[in-house]
Amino acid sequence: MRQKASASPRASLRRAILRSSLFLVAALLMAAPVAFAQATRSEPRIVTGDGNPQPMPIAISNLAGDARLGADIARIVSDDLERSGLFKPIDPKAFVQTPDQIGTAPRFADWRLINAQALMSGAVTLQGNQMRVEFRLWDVFGEAQMEGQVFSAGTDGLRRVAHKIADAIYKRITSEDGYFDTQIVFVTETGPATEPFKQLAIMDQDGFGYRTLTDQKRVRAITPRFSPTERELTYMAYVADPKTGLDIPRVYLYNLDSGAQEILGSFSGMTFAPRFTPDGQKVLMSFAENGNSEIYMMDLRTRRATRLTDSPAIDTSPSASPDGTKIVFNSDRGGVTALYVMNADGSGVQKISPGRGRYNTPVWSPRGDYIAFTKSEGGQFLIGIMRPDGTGERILAQSYLDEGPTWAPNGRVLMFFRQAPTDAQGRGGASRLMSVDITGRNLREVTTPTNASDPAWGPIDRR
Repeated sequence: MRQKASASPRASLRRAILRSSLFLVAALLMAAPVAFAQATRSEPRIVTGDGNPQPMPIAISNLAGDARLGADIARIVSDDLERSGLFKPIDPKAFVQTPDQIGTAPRFADWRLINAQALMSGAVTLQGNQMRVEFRLWDVFGEAQMEGQVFSAGTDGLRRVAHKIADAIYKRITSEDGYFDTQIVFVTETGPATEPFKQLAIMDQDGFGYRTLTDQKRVRAITPRFSPTERELTYMAYVADPKTGLDIPRVYLYNLDSGAQEILGSFSGMTFAPRFTPDGQKVLMSFAENGNSEIYMMDLRTRRATRLTDSPAIDTSPSASPDGTKIVFNSDRGGVTALYVMNADGSGVQKISPGRGRYNTPVWSPRGDYIAFTKSEGGQFLIGIMRPDGTGERILAQSYLDEGPTWAPNGRVLMFFRQAPTDAQGRGGASRLMSVDITGRNLREVTTPTNASDPAWGPIDRR
């Protein structure tokens, strides 16, 4: 029998290397699908922080069932998410599946073709004037449901249901609370630009549901502020004295549910810039007399006012930190109007604003991480934020006149008012509301039916 020649050591080494290489390639090919599957199972997320994330492509399908209601809800949800700057709703013309076809099992491959990372679907059924709204949020690449809720409401509550759905989607993907089911109170201005009529108005955060709250013939209202805990406002108004005819400044409380209002306090001088403390039990305000302005805190239960500052300077625009332990305000005690922080009892006053220019109207973020402010410098008015210790100043918007910042309840978006200059004949000077996020890259106008100023953003409606 012929015996096989034995392989040389070099040939054996080559074969060993080849076998090892093939094994490695096979192992990689086997591992690749596992790694890919793990990646696709990770739910879509938007990491917000202070960065500037790219908007996430999301498909917002009309809800099945009642076609008109389903389309209206989808449109409102889409508008809310797009306006945040964090989402990019995909054009419905690109959708392959109809609302009825999606059901409880979307064909995920169809949605991946249009690059949708998330998909909203659902159904709305109508009985009389009552509707049942079900929505689902899907992870398209992970092929799994991320969120699902059911709402029952009258058809007059359609917009609120849509805002709640948008809030749920926003929170599921960003891990931050939404702010779409909220309202804005502001000063609406009508009449001549030289002496406009000022009254309070309220609307949803997207500009719908507008209505006035006060009578322009009786009061001239300014600086409204929401209570963080109740359906209540505080505001300042100039009311004509029936005896002298002179305007008298007063601070009022206004109940949004009943429409009842009452004078918060009676002061001999001018009271202005009222603002609730975070617990809703007290109101911070300024009281001016003989050219001097000091900051007071009034207990709403006892109506007892406690003086917090004592200086020959003008101290005004107080705003408390979310935990209630600190108060930021502006003062000219250093010669130029700047921002200062003190303890809630008025002790430990420290200047925090670092830059040049005049700082005014500070407002503490609901998250406690930033203080928003108005700043005037170089003939311009700017809206900016800084950390509570004065570091990290960032300018978000500027124009001829940007003023009066107010925070969304999630602390990521600001609203303020922007006024245009007037010409030599006093014409122009339109005032409108604007919103911007903390990156300064999502600046948008908030449409109102009249000139508007002094916005105040309300809390999430828990009803």
